[in-house]
Amino acid sequence: MSDATAAGGGIGVGPYAELTFDAEGDVDPGSRDAVAALEATDLLVFAHGWNSDRATSTRLFDRFYAPFPGLVGSGVRLGYVGVVWPSIRFSDEPIPDFDPHGALAEPGRGTALDPATLRALGEFWPGRVAELDRIAELLEDRPESAAAFTEFGALVRELAGVDVVDAPGAAGIAGPAGAGVAGVSGFAGVAGVAGPAVRDVPAIFTLDVLEVCRALTEGLVEAGAPSGDAAGPGFSLGGGLHALWNGAKELLRQATYYQMKKRAGVVGERGLGPVLAELAGRRPALRIHLIGHSFGARVVSFSLRAVPDGARYVKSATLLQGAFSHYAFTDRLPHDNGSGGALRGMQRRVDGPVVACHSPYDSALKVFYPLASRMAGDSAGLLGFDERWGAIGHDGVQAVPGVPRLTLDAALRAGVPEAGCVSVDTGSVVRRGGPPSGAHSDICHEELARLVVAAGRMGR
Repeated sequence: MSDATAAGGGIGVGPYAELTFDAEGDVDPGSRDAVAALEATDLLVFAHGWNSDRATSTRLFDRFYAPFPGLVGSGVRLGYVGVVWPSIRFSDEPIPDFDPHGALAEPGRGTALDPATLRALGEFWPGRVAELDRIAELLEDRPESAAAFTEFGALVRELAGVDVVDAPGAAGIAGPAGAGVAGVSGFAGVAGVAGPAVRDVPAIFTLDVLEVCRALTEGLVEAGAPSGDAAGPGFSLGGGLHALWNGAKELLRQATYYQMKKRAGVVGERGLGPVLAELAGRRPALRIHLIGHSFGARVVSFSLRAVPDGARYVKSATLLQGAFSHYAFTDRLPHDNGSGGALRGMQRRVDGPVVACHSPYDSALKVFYPLASRMAGDSAGLLGFDERWGAIGHDGVQAVPGVPRLTLDAALRAGVPEAGCVSVDTGSVVRRGGPPSGAHSDICHEELARLVVAAGRMGR
C-alpha cells in the first residue's frame, strides 16, 4: 500500500493520522492509538490555529505537508500528525490560495454574520443558539442605540464565559459604571506572565462597550478594512453609532480568540503534552518535531510543560505566526524583573531549536492582538503600539538574551542554531491576505516546510 493510500482522509502524504482533543484537553482514544501505530523515525506534529470545521483543518494539513516527502534525507521516514482541537475561523478570514471560490463571506455583507460563520459559532459555543441568533440580528440591523451596544456586550461577555466582579473605577460593558473586574489582564495574559490572576478577565470585556467598539473600529481602519465599511479615525460618537458595529463584530471575534487562547493552553499542557510523553516512553528512538500555527503554536508550546526533565524526544519546534506573547520564553520581563514569561525556560526542553516565524504583514497580530492586550487601561491610548503587548508571530522572540534574528533566506541558506530560540522573519513569503487578518494564514509555502526540515536536521 502506498503512503498516499495509507494516509487516507484526503491527505496526500503518509503515513498520517489525526490526533483529536476536546475543549478540556481529553484525547480521543482511537486517534491516540492511530498515532501510536504510525511507523516513522521522525514524527511531524502540526496543530492548526483557527479553523471553520474538521474538513478545513484536514485540508490545511494536506497543503502544508505536501512538500515534505521531497525534502528529507534517505534515512528519514516521516510520520504525519494533524492535531485537531475545538477552534473557529470567521469566514471573512481567508487562507490565501486555499478557500474555494464562493466559500468566503460575501462582499457587501457589512457586519452581518454569514451562514458559515454563524454555523461555526454554534459549534464553537454549543447550546447558545438564542444568544447567537440575537447577536446575529444586532449585527445585521446595526441599531443606532447605546442600549443595543450594552445588550450586545452582555451577550458577548456571557458567551466568552468571563466573570465580572465589582472593582472601583472600571466600567463594565454589560453593566453600570463601577462594574469592573479584579485582576484585569490582556487578551493573551498580561505580557505572557506565568500564573493566572485570581480573576483573569481581559479588560476588553469590562471597559465601556462603546469605547471598545470605537477602538476596534479604528483598528479595522489601521488593518486596511474598506473605507466604505468602517469609520475613519477621529469620527465622533454623535451620529457615528452605526459605524461602530464594525467594532462590535470585531469584539465578537475577540471573544472567540479569548476562548481559543484558554483552550490552546489546556489542550497543549493537559492533552498533547502527556500523549506525546507516553508515546516517547514507549518508543524512545522516535524523534518528534512540533509545528503550530496561530493558537496552534500556543498548543505545541504549552505541550512542552509536560516534557519530563531530561527527556530529549522533542527535536524541534516551529511556531508559525504564533498568537501568544513575544515574552513567553523569557526568564525576566523587561517591565517586571520579578516575573517571567508563561513558558519561561521551556525552550530548554527541546533538543533542538525553537523557531519563531514572524511577518510584518500579519494584521491579526500586528494590530488586533496588541490592541486587545493593551485594553487594561494603563497605556497612553487604546491605539498606538506598546511593545509589552506584542505577539511572537509579529516580531519574534523578545527579552531572551542571545536570540538570533534571521531572514528566511539566511535561515534556509545557512541553517538555524542547533538549540535555543531563534526568530525568523518570513515576510518574504508570508505576505498575502486581506483585512482583517492580513497574512496571518498565509503559511502554505515550501520555504516554510524547508525551514521545519532544517530545524529538525532532517534534510539531505
